[in-house]
Parts: sequence; structure tokens; C-alpha cells
Amino acid sequence: MNTANLGFITYIIGNLSRRLGISQKETYKKLQSSGILSGYIVPCYDVLHSFSKEYLMDDLTQYMKEKGVLK
Repeated sequence: MNTANLGFITYIIGNLSRRLGISQKETYKKLQSSGILSGYIVPCYDVLHSFSKEYLMDDLTQYMKEKGVLK
């Protein structure tokens, strides 16, 4: 992981936590425990970082629901 990846992950966690109305710590835990962070966000950084914030939040929220970490 490099600085760009880390900055992107921080951006994702901050925006997603606001979208979900939960803490950044809780958002991180959900992404980490579900495998979304290490299995999707990090390896797909090159593609994901080119999408809009709105698209990313919609995509990740839907994926979290599919993984069972959100209702």
C-alpha cells in the first residue's frame, strides 16, 4: 500500500461514515471485517479512484448490503 492508497481509503471511510451516520471507526471495522477493504477497495484502487464520490458511496453501500454488514 502506498500514500495514494492510504489517502483514498481515508477519503472513503470519512465519506462513507457520513453517508451511513456511523463513526469512522465503525465504518473501518465493517469494511475490514467484511473483506471489502482488502478484497475490493485496495486492489481496485486504480479504477475506483476515478469515479465520483456519489458513485463510490452508492457502490460501497450496496456492496456492504450484499456482504451482510448493512441492512
